[in-house]
Amino acid sequence: MFSGTTSNGLMESKVRVLGRPSNLSFSMIAAIIGLMVAIQFQTVREPVVRDTRDTWQLREDLMKEKEFQSKLLLEIRSNEEKIAKYETERQQSKEEVLRETLAELKTEAGLTEVTGPGLTLSIVPAFNLVVEGGNPPSVSPDMLKRLLNELNMYGAKQVSVDGERVINTTVIRDINRVTKINGHSLNRFPIEIKVIVENSQVAEKLYNRMKVSSVAEDFFIDNLEVKVNRPESQLAVPAYQDTIRIRHMESVKTDKGGGNG
Repeated sequence: MFSGTTSNGLMESKVRVLGRPSNLSFSMIAAIIGLMVAIQFQTVREPVVRDTRDTWQLREDLMKEKEFQSKLLLEIRSNEEKIAKYETERQQSKEEVLRETLAELKTEAGLTEVTGPGLTLSIVPAFNLVVEGGNPPSVSPDMLKRLLNELNMYGAKQVSVDGERVINTTVIRDINRVTKINGHSLNRFPIEIKVIVENSQVAEKLYNRMKVSSVAEDFFIDNLEVKVNRPESQLAVPAYQDTIRIRHMESVKTDKGGGNG
């Protein structure tokens, strides 16, 4: 009995040892079979679609595709033309802005003729004060400057003296006892001063002020009279004719590629 019990125990141990590899192999085989079944199921689920169209259907589809392609090309061409047009307009608008800016700067600098509402003053000899045989009267630079300053104080925008435009660089001085403005001699009477203002209301106010101006009365000291004429709706002031010389000014240097275009 002892020996039999030992034999049975050894056999059970062998069965247990041999059983483990068998279970592992079975699991691997089952996994492979499952993967193959899944692949087969996926293949059956998504079958290959074959083109069953005949020649005429293919031609019709081809024509539709060509028409669609033609429409796309037309749209692309139209958009390109629009882009080119917008770019041209943008460039033209830049040039137009530059032209307008240049025109404004020329107007402010006095390089263009200006028209507008204003009035005219005339400087003439006061004959009742002129002594017979005496020296003819002349306009002094200081008196003319005072008159121009008063005109500017009361709304003058553009001024000319005896046809000479008054600008920021205008020089009024005495050369050999002759008053000159921009190099032009003021030795003939009447000397006409044209003044352009903002509007008709300002012109009327300027007229009233100059009629009672103390500066105009001071011209009597030099045997001269300032006549203030009624305002006009349209008055022309000539452009500055000489060359404007700019000193102590340099152009701004910009880096390469620093443009805004």
